[in-house]
Amino acid sequence: MREHLLWAQKVPNAPYPMTVAELAALPDDGFFYELVEGRLIRIPGSGSKATRIAVRLIIALGSFVQRHNLGDVTGPDGEFDLTQPDDATETALIPDVAFVLAGRLPAIDSAAADAIPRIVPDLVAEVASPNQYRPEMAAKARLYLERGVRLVWVIWPGRQEVDVWIPTTPDAPVMTLGVADNLDGHDVLLGFTCPIVYLLK
Repeated sequence: MREHLLWAQKVPNAPYPMTVAELAALPDDGFFYELVEGRLIRIPGSGSKATRIAVRLIIALGSFVQRHNLGDVTGPDGEFDLTQPDDATETALIPDVAFVLAGRLPAIDSAAADAIPRIVPDLVAEVASPNQYRPEMAAKARLYLERGVRLVWVIWPGRQEVDVWIPTTPDAPVMTLGVADNLDGHDVLLGFTCPIVYLLK
């Protein structure tokens, strides 16, 4: 991952390479942190627009997933350890929204549910902030796909668009949707649709 394509600020003087265990032990200072190939990056808090869009998507996804008993939906503080067995450094990201098929996450009443899960979500969504741009968010989408995510949505509130990324076309979004279109769960969430106007208006 080239540093100029990071979508957030690299933390100065952070140890490198950092591990997911060290990430989990960081004190709560009001920021969210991600780990990108051993580099610690700091995610600032979101404005109300991004948060509201994420929550609307969580409601739409969560209702569908719960109705059909398909798995779990997580929100913008749910970190995932995406480190692969042959990686020299570790990676953990926090999607704004994620879906994980049933049976893949630890039971919610288990001690393991308190840890950062070493699990690749099946679907993730990111709500781009005003200071995030397509090259950096494309790099993040590709990183998700490289680690095994099957469907990525990058939501652009300012542009009123959603970029859709899938593993078979990792070089660019397979499509860009507008407010007249619907999000589609493809083969990850068969039958799920959500009007984009519901998210962005």
